[in-house]
Amino acid sequence: MIYERVSDIVTDDIFLHLPDFVSSMQVFLKLEGLNPAGSVKLKTAVALIESLEQAGTLRTGCRVIESSSGNLGVALSVVCAANGYPLTVVTDPNATRQSVRTMRSLGTEVVEVTARDANGGYLQTRLDYIRDRLAADSRLVWLNQYANPANVRTHRDRTAREVHCGLGSVDALFVGAGTTGTLMGCVEYFSRHSPLTRVIAVDSIGSVTFGSPAAPRYVPGLGTSRRPEIYVESDRFERVLIPEEDTVAMCRAVASQYGLLTGGSTGTVLAAVRRLAPTLPAGSRIAAISPDLGDKYLDTVYDDSWVLEHYADSTLTSDGELAGLAHSTAG
Repeated sequence: MIYERVSDIVTDDIFLHLPDFVSSMQVFLKLEGLNPAGSVKLKTAVALIESLEQAGTLRTGCRVIESSSGNLGVALSVVCAANGYPLTVVTDPNATRQSVRTMRSLGTEVVEVTARDANGGYLQTRLDYIRDRLAADSRLVWLNQYANPANVRTHRDRTAREVHCGLGSVDALFVGAGTTGTLMGCVEYFSRHSPLTRVIAVDSIGSVTFGSPAAPRYVPGLGTSRRPEIYVESDRFERVLIPEEDTVAMCRAVASQYGLLTGGSTGTVLAAVRRLAPTLPAGSRIAAISPDLGDKYLDTVYDDSWVLEHYADSTLTSDGELAGLAHSTAG
């Protein structure tokens, strides 16, 4: 196949069956990391840019700025480089070093804030920095993935639709909650087109999105220290919180059992599948969205020294598995 733009290369129809992941059920992982930007955020980046171009806010001569823990920054770096927009990404120490290097290699200015906000995270610090830059430069345009409705629309019209078209009826759909664009898009779509599907939102302990107390988090992708504006509470979806130790254990377990290096968000989502599987009837068909793959996490989730440093109670078995932690990952 021949494409005119790198941002058009979106692999939206690839699912991996995970046999025996949950006994007496079928689990399908929607792989979103097989595109040039390496994550589901390529769709988000295209939608954010196009929405502001159509509104006349973003035009030739403008600079783009956005906050990101990694994946959206990389995706925007791809899209902005191809479209001629200078880009600044504001990130923090939790961003993987590979993501930072990738953004800079694509010509992006990367600013890393280091002061934690009132909730112990970095998001509000990143947003405060952006507002200061906006006040100083009238040519700077903030995409604002946290409030831009295009973030929801693209996942309603593309990601959720592809799950439904690719797998047909599923009994449960597990979706991670970061900026919540993918989640809210899936909730909108499945409420309308497959209302019997249980949509289960998955987040990390320490994130405030679902109203839980804030706490430090180290794995980028899911979670916020400030609730995104596009997030809407409703009874149309369920919520579950997973400790990061279970995320790490699940990533490593999937790598050893299936030969697939998953990103941290995927590990969190699959840990939630294991935890809630007993609430589903035998024979259920389960879909889980995998936002990215694990190559960016080799120095963190898959590095023994990093794991032992960040999770003091963890122990590693002789084959590199986490022991004594992952109560939600036991099969």
